Amino acid sequence: MGLTIWGRHTSSNVQKLLWGCAEMGVAYERPDMAGKFGFTDEYLAMNPNRLVPTIDDDGFILWESNACLRYLAEKHGRGTLWPEDPHVRADADRWMEWQTNTFWPALRPVFHQLIRTPEAERDNDLVARSVKAAGEISGVLEHFLEGRDFVAGDELTMGDIPIGGVIYRWYAMDIERPDRPNVRKWYERLTERPGYAEHIMIPLE
Repeated sequence: MGLTIWGRHTSSNVQKLLWGCAEMGVAYERPDMAGKFGFTDEYLAMNPNRLVPTIDDDGFILWESNACLRYLAEKHGRGTLWPEDPHVRADADRWMEWQTNTFWPALRPVFHQLIRTPEAERDNDLVARSVKAAGEISGVLEHFLEGRDFVAGDELTMGDIPIGGVIYRWYAMDIERPDRPNVRKWYERLTERPGYAEHIMIPLE
């Protein structure tokens, strides 16, 4: 059966898994789901949350994007995306949580307003507040990237993948950003990776 990743390729949460699989050389099938594709009864039987992604790995069903990424990294990326050193692994895991709980909640209103909301219906005050909040929060990443090539050290890990996906959105949108030289250098390193270019650096929608 192999691995199936359910979800549309423009979803940042689906992109985490696509980029991760590219880094690890993992083959998969990807049926479109969510957004303009809607949800099938088959899908909702696996994941009633009406969200993507969901994975089916030889009959093992899992949803929640970071949980899926951790699972695939441990199975296929030990010593690379899944660091063997528990301290490095915990550091990588920390940044996965930071993306989900801190940075993306600040930036998400900007993305939804500028990319998914017609201009006449946008809440410009919300956009301005969210741009400011995301810019301030990015200082945390700037600080921790000092002296590091990647978020958990010298090598790419699973920790770079969730935040790397939304940092592309931060740079791709026409918004003001504070000068974050460490973040910019890290982002430029990501853009050199074929999997990032293929699965993350695509038109926003």
